[in-house]
Amino acid sequence: MFPVYASTGGPTNKSLRAARKKLYPIQAWYCIGLFIFIVAIFQWTSYFHSKLARRSQTALNSHPEQIYLHRRRGFSWRRIPLALANAYRVIAFRWTLRIGDSYSLTMAEVFVTMAYIVFLFVWAFINTTDLGGHKLNPAYWCNRSGTLAASQFPLITALGTKNNIVSLITGISYDKLNYVHRMMSRVVFILLCVHTGSEVVRHVPFQPYLEEIWLICGIIAVVAFAVLCVVSLRPIRVQAYELFFYVHFFMVLTFLVCAYFHTQDASFSYWIYPCFIIWGFDRLIRILRLVVFNFGSRSESMIDATAELLSDDFVRLKFHRPSHFHWAPGQTAYLIMPSISRLPFEAHPFTIASFDSELFQERKPQGEKPTHDSIAERSLGSSAPFWKEVVFFINVRKGFTARLKEAAFKGDKVKVFVDGPYGSSFDLGSYDTTMLIAGGSGVSYTLPTLLNIIERVRNGKSSCRRVIFIWSIRNADCIHWIDETLIRALDLAPPSLSILIRIHITSTQATIQALPHSYGPNDNAQAVHDGSEIGELEEATAMEKSKDSLLAIGAVKLENRRCDLPSVLRDEVEMGTGRMFVGVCGSQAMARSVRGALQFPVSSPVSVANGGPSVTLHVESFGYA
Repeated sequence: MFPVYASTGGPTNKSLRAARKKLYPIQAWYCIGLFIFIVAIFQWTSYFHSKLARRSQTALNSHPEQIYLHRRRGFSWRRIPLALANAYRVIAFRWTLRIGDSYSLTMAEVFVTMAYIVFLFVWAFINTTDLGGHKLNPAYWCNRSGTLAASQFPLITALGTKNNIVSLITGISYDKLNYVHRMMSRVVFILLCVHTGSEVVRHVPFQPYLEEIWLICGIIAVVAFAVLCVVSLRPIRVQAYELFFYVHFFMVLTFLVCAYFHTQDASFSYWIYPCFIIWGFDRLIRILRLVVFNFGSRSESMIDATAELLSDDFVRLKFHRPSHFHWAPGQTAYLIMPSISRLPFEAHPFTIASFDSELFQERKPQGEKPTHDSIAERSLGSSAPFWKEVVFFINVRKGFTARLKEAAFKGDKVKVFVDGPYGSSFDLGSYDTTMLIAGGSGVSYTLPTLLNIIERVRNGKSSCRRVIFIWSIRNADCIHWIDETLIRALDLAPPSLSILIRIHITSTQATIQALPHSYGPNDNAQAVHDGSEIGELEEATAMEKSKDSLLAIGAVKLENRRCDLPSVLRDEVEMGTGRMFVGVCGSQAMARSVRGALQFPVSSPVSVANGGPSVTLHVESFGYA
């Protein structure tokens, strides 16, 4: 049959290989596009559903009798879809696969990873039987695997940028897509190894081909990609982030340039040059942001930031907000500090701890009794930076943050260029109960979220009735980071909103001697630094007054032990109704504890069907995810 086919002008092995090498990458992109479209449908459906739920819940809260009916527990068939959705969230995002002591993957990440591996390798090895009946003919899958790998790089590049079309379509922020970016890169690297290995086997002896430019470029590209995959492993990113930053930039550039010349010889470089366009477009947007936010007017062309040493492990950085710079709670900004960074374009991301609002400027109407008499007439104090300045709590590690700590210790002003904001912000207007859990500098995420809830409830834009704010800190002196802000927030909270603040101290060690620098360059702070007993006494007295004023409020509880998160979460779910949001920003251990506590049977379909709360969990990245 096959010889007759060939003699009558039918397909040949060469024509089939060439046709499939061009066709299959395009078909693979159709499948990926369909998957992205399905994800977008679910994301935007969830978004609009939350908007409708907020409107209906606001209507319920306006009728006390209907609130009672809403609180009453009992099985309802109408809640079955909600119960199934809650079960899906538990399985997909709270069940995890542990890899070692410090790494875990959610089931959603496991599914996406396995599906992508199967998907890519099926396209690489399907229909590889030649016309002679030989199965898995290397001539069929050798070049095809290389073409398939090359076809994935525009998407990999897009997922690695801060401004990408996938985030725009799906509504998923770039930081959440970063796992997919790394996963796809590693899977494609394995496919490139398949391509490289098969080329070596097919062209034995290999020596004569080493004089070809296209082959040399291909070898350099694969080596650069291998180095990139090694330095992108989490232990290296955590321990040597700056090394990863520099190596990532230069290895990506080397890989793409060499890959372009390698693929140009085979006439499929059209998969590579879009990567330069995507990367350049992202950089153009970031440069425009820098120009708008940092050079909006002559008075704002130079941003001077104040770095304050809060403790031996934390630095507070703050500067006046540029006129065009606005952000939502939970968003991050990239900071460029030429005097601290080693390279002029080096940018580091940090969560914005302040709140973009005029909430603190508001005063209670005349005749309305203050919530807390002791603070009714107090000035804004240390809470002022949280509404008229951009504030960051920075955890000190090695490299960049260590140099920033040295500048803060010396009291130096630092020049800052801000790029952002980036990331998404949850719309919590439709949630009846919100739990905010943070550890250390994770309060950068939970504090502005709390302030946003208070403001929206005051303005009638949120149906939230209860907020639990949990903060775990190593030392009691960390309370002064946000004590004035919490006092002011509690004073402004409407009576309909129940707020419970729980602060857990995990260590009783004293603060370092450099701590008084966090109060700014004044005489008292200098006296403390010089060892003056009078300065130490005044500082201690001021701190104790600040703590007493916060802890005197009944809504604030201070405990000298670690928080039993599973127990607290179980109690809140058992007595809650409606929709519950749990946001956590802390260590990996804290995130695992919260995920484990919100699994079955605490958050089960039966509980939701019987009137229990439908729980949404959001884990904010803490450190280098």
